[in-house]
Amino acid sequence: MHVQRISALILAILTLAAASPASNDLAMPRYEHIIVIMDENKDYSQILDPAFAPNISALAKQYGNATNFYAEAHPSEPNYVALVGGDTFGIRDDDGYTCKPGSTGGMCAGSGEPGFVDHTIDAPNLATQLEAAGLTWKGYYESIPAPGSRVLLAGDPAFFTGAKKTALYASKHSGFMNFASVQNDPNRAEHIVGFDRLDRDLAANALPSFALVVPNQCNDMHGLSGANIPPDCVHTDKAGLIKRGDAMIGALVRKIQATRAWASSDNVAIVITFDESGEDQRVGCCGWQPGSAANFGGGHIPTIVITNHGPRAKSDSTPYNHYSLLRTIEDAFGIHHYLGHAAQSDKGVQAMLPLFEVEGG
Repeated sequence: MHVQRISALILAILTLAAASPASNDLAMPRYEHIIVIMDENKDYSQILDPAFAPNISALAKQYGNATNFYAEAHPSEPNYVALVGGDTFGIRDDDGYTCKPGSTGGMCAGSGEPGFVDHTIDAPNLATQLEAAGLTWKGYYESIPAPGSRVLLAGDPAFFTGAKKTALYASKHSGFMNFASVQNDPNRAEHIVGFDRLDRDLAANALPSFALVVPNQCNDMHGLSGANIPPDCVHTDKAGLIKRGDAMIGALVRKIQATRAWASSDNVAIVITFDESGEDQRVGCCGWQPGSAANFGGGHIPTIVITNHGPRAKSDSTPYNHYSLLRTIEDAFGIHHYLGHAAQSDKGVQAMLPLFEVEGG
């Protein structure tokens, strides 16, 4: 058996022993929809400055602000996997989800290094949990070339060269596509979709129970490099990237808040979070492992919780990370068999109740 599968099995066994819900879990109100919007590579202090990000900073002030929220690792990919899987599964790079130890090709640059793991994960994840509970989910990815696409990269023909640096869509920012259950899903084209489908679902009041919304690399504050890249998408222009990404976040939130679901008596939450900090900060919390290669802490990042019936002008300084957010999502959908590190109450992982509670919830 592959070492990654052995590690996943051990983690699953430990999870079962530590998965009893705590008081915050049991007090979590039931949510009809949770939409997580994930952006890229920015520090808490950069985004909470209204001079740089007026939309996000205003939402943080008006709704809920998790002021002590951390990522799991650097670079991007392990954090997306952690959010939907409860672990990084040893992934410590941005290589393609098709990569295995010894793979060749441009998207498997680290495959010959000691400790490199299979980037396709055969383990339970948030999608399998939701389906088992009779709930629905989708990943909405801006600039994905087709529903259910298995491509690793895609870009605008005006500048796309096939390289990571010019890819608008990058599967390393998917999270879900790293899991074998999603790759092999006969209904994958209904679950892995583009922003055109997001617009249709919003207009039809047809949002799934859980949605992961990921803008493309010009609109998520990541940035690109190369010929013909839009000026405010150049990866070195931090102020331009933040302004562009902040405008995208503002537009997405307004669209969601204009739906019938938002105006209904059902509980709906929008979470704005980031994958990792902008600098190579190696600090984290809550199930992190400072000595590990893939779970060492990815820095202090912004995370804003916007609810239709929940707290207003609420700051919560409790230490949280993506494992905490995953546990919160599980609780809000009545799922108390937590995935991986999301179960580690003894390591400080807890549900984000202060930012999701509702009166009489």
